[in-house]
Amino acid sequence: MNVLVCVTKTPDTTAKIGFVEQNTRFDISGVQFIMNPYDEWYALVRALELKEAQGGKVTLISVGGADCDQVIRKGLAIGADEAVRIDVQPVDAYQVATEIATYVKANTFDIVFTGKESIESNGSEVGAMIAEILDWPFLSYASKMDMEGPTATVDLEIEGGEDTVQADVPFVISAAKGLAEQRIPNMRGIMMAKSKPLQVVPGSGVAPRTAISSYTMPKEKSAVHLVDPENMSELVRLLKEEAKVI
Repeated sequence: MNVLVCVTKTPDTTAKIGFVEQNTRFDISGVQFIMNPYDEWYALVRALELKEAQGGKVTLISVGGADCDQVIRKGLAIGADEAVRIDVQPVDAYQVATEIATYVKANTFDIVFTGKESIESNGSEVGAMIAEILDWPFLSYASKMDMEGPTATVDLEIEGGEDTVQADVPFVISAAKGLAEQRIPNMRGIMMAKSKPLQVVPGSGVAPRTAISSYTMPKEKSAVHLVDPENMSELVRLLKEEAKVI
């Protein structure tokens, strides 16, 4: 079972967010970057579990500059066998998906894993785009996955419930919470990661189709109103005049 796991770097969840150059660029000053949690905790670990059960190889792939290497090395420390970095500065989801799909077409993989979304943009676009470009089935928001030979039985999160589907390899799957249990790299894995191959390849030259014009911060939340439980008329007034929900 040869598995490709797509990983990306995202700002740490505790990072202070700000913008510069007239709100056209994210300010990375003092920001610590981590591997996107959905990629690390669920997609990568489930891929490793498949390798441990059926044999094969787990390859990481990321689109970005040398600043992604530290994040990729963490994935190698957790247990991936090798990694590829496509040396292109990512601009939009279409560009990233096309670069990854181009690499997949030139190689042989049974499954492509992505996290269900990256935590800084929450777009959930790259996995579906990869599947469309490859003309492979796409299993989105997977919370459970069992393999029987080449056939996967997968539970998918859907609005209001869950759906169970089956698909034969090859396919693309996006990992949601529950698909695997987080693994922490140990010292042996960290040392071995230093010698595992990280291949840097040029991009295919695909142009992005969108660009960010500006960023804005969300509006500050309004103050909390504490209402005496005996004063129901005041609660009704607030719901009607301020919250405007009745």
